[in-house]
Amino acid sequence: MSWYRWDGDDLILHLRIQPRAAKTELTGPHGDRLKVRITAPPVDGKANEAVIALLGELCDVAKSKITLLAGATAREKSLRIHAPRRWPAGVIPPISR
Repeated sequence: MSWYRWDGDDLILHLRIQPRAAKTELTGPHGDRLKVRITAPPVDGKANEAVIALLGELCDVAKSKITLLAGATAREKSLRIHAPRRWPAGVIPPISR
């Protein structure tokens, strides 16, 4: 399984989250997931909010266009980004459906 796939215009990402990191960033593939480090703690949904905010900024979409599909309380998460306008250079390949 790849860490990303396209579903029409939507990008589905499978992530491995490292909360309470020193820096918020995408670090690249980690097995069949994309590793994301975030400074937020994994309490009260703060880590999920931080991941959604980061992806919204990197993909140039509103946070409301990002849906958490699985992993609300886990480090491994799946998210849907509706019609991303751009992709983080070197991390998410351009559209190829």
